[in-house]
Amino acid sequence: MNTEILGVIIVFLLTIILAIPVGKYIAKVFTGDRTFLDPIFNPIEKLIFKISGINATEKMNWKQHLKALLTVNMVWFFLCFIVLLSQGALPLNPDNNPSMTPDLAFNTAISFVVNCNLQHYSGETGLSYLSQMFLMFLQFVSAGVGMAAAAMVFNAMRERTTNQLGNFYNYFIKSCTRILLPLSAIVAVILVFSGTPMTFKGKDKITTLQGDTVEVSRGPAAAFIGIKHIGTNGGGFFGANSAHPLENPTYFTDAVELWAQLIIPFAMIFALGFYLKKKKLSYVIFGVMTLGFLLLVIPTISSELNGNPAIAKMGVSQISGAMEGKEVRFGPAISGFWSIATTVISTGSVNSMHDSSMPMSGAMQLLAMMVNAFYGGCGVGFLNFYIFIILAVFISGLMVGRTPEFLGKKIEAREVKIAAFIAILHPFLILAGTALASYFAANNTAMGYWFSGNATGWLNNPGHHGFSEMLYEFTSSAANNGSGFEGLGDNNPFWNITTGIVLLLGRFIPIIGPLAIAGLLANKKYIPESAGTLKTDTTIFGIMVFAVIAIIAALSFFPALALGPLAEYFSLK
Repeated sequence: MNTEILGVIIVFLLTIILAIPVGKYIAKVFTGDRTFLDPIFNPIEKLIFKISGINATEKMNWKQHLKALLTVNMVWFFLCFIVLLSQGALPLNPDNNPSMTPDLAFNTAISFVVNCNLQHYSGETGLSYLSQMFLMFLQFVSAGVGMAAAAMVFNAMRERTTNQLGNFYNYFIKSCTRILLPLSAIVAVILVFSGTPMTFKGKDKITTLQGDTVEVSRGPAAAFIGIKHIGTNGGGFFGANSAHPLENPTYFTDAVELWAQLIIPFAMIFALGFYLKKKKLSYVIFGVMTLGFLLLVIPTISSELNGNPAIAKMGVSQISGAMEGKEVRFGPAISGFWSIATTVISTGSVNSMHDSSMPMSGAMQLLAMMVNAFYGGCGVGFLNFYIFIILAVFISGLMVGRTPEFLGKKIEAREVKIAAFIAILHPFLILAGTALASYFAANNTAMGYWFSGNATGWLNNPGHHGFSEMLYEFTSSAANNGSGFEGLGDNNPFWNITTGIVLLLGRFIPIIGPLAIAGLLANKKYIPESAGTLKTDTTIFGIMVFAVIAIIAALSFFPALALGPLAEYFSLK
């Protein structure tokens, strides 16, 4: 047990240590400073811009950034939708996997475009290699979009008074080529040498030690899995995701994949400090996020190591902890750590089955996505936290009786209204969706049957846990996470369409809001610091931001958690 906990601590601390130089490198990429990869990527980027006809030096305001961002995402959605609908007739399909139904293709295309990777299909049987490769492309560009949006906000925070906030395409291409591509290639190479397949051949027949002949799926998995984690995407090449022995063969690869999904979210916070030349501010933000992360991960690991009290009452020893749904090669400690890491940073990959987690662990996994502001995904993690900074500055200003300011810009009614709307939207999407699903599950109305089939067939678990499964699905969708309580039968028109809509709203409105706020603030007159200026790089302000996050999360989600995982937790006592 001590060894397992030590492994968790080493992975976590090593990621923090490496995140500082990676953050400094990211800041240099966004500022256009010289980096050691310039000789490699300068010609490639010039060729991309020449072929596309894009002027990467043209300055954009926040509205132009947003227009470019939404346009490219719309194009990718339609292309992916067409590929998934027709994959059965397209090449690179050695296992003859059929085309997707329209509702499933709709959900899958949206899910990968928005960096969520919610999967209502099983990877090895649901997709051809061509489709897997197109989804791999989306895992690059969706992460690049998030980082480009964050770079624009960084720029707005740095400039004194301007409406010119860099170039979206420049930030986007550089995020993909100079950051995502090198890091994902390193992870992919490690996985290949550890036994993960990287081939275009179809299923292979093997004979087991028992003498049985089985077919084993393979494919270009290593490259897919590398960007899956570096880009905080999370989609599994195989149905079991990173619990699959070919997707995550050993404890070492498990540690590498954990590092891969944490490194950019950590580094982006340090990049902010280097970019603004305000390291203390980045340390305060990172400290608040880390405090929230630890408050989620410690109860989870403890719960998994202590085992199931219901089994203990039967006199069954649980020396290894709660092992249901977990891989023996990993164990409960790092599985619990992974479950919080993947929900906090919106990766959504799994190395154990969350549906089999202890109730307290399930509550922490849900809360991590409900808060959706600790570390977060590539780029968008800071955008979510930025909303809470604006709210905290506003509330602090009211408390001391002066106009709130952030980095020399006055926070006024328009910015606060946008921030409040974004903060309210997240719980609305989750709770409204769960209420609708609960109604259909409890009442098989004619409309419900037409829309979703037998709604009671969704749930393999009744009562509190069944409610948690539905709550988790909409929480994962709204938080752009993609993991699931997979006791839920979700491949039907109801879940494919409703979660698809939530995915769209949960991704783009929380990007639009911070971009608008940052653009509006950047255009305002800069106010030099004075004796009465609210310091935002102090421990006290960090505590204020944490309190705002905690209060909003508690008021919004405690009733739903009480009906689901918390009720299940107390029922085991």
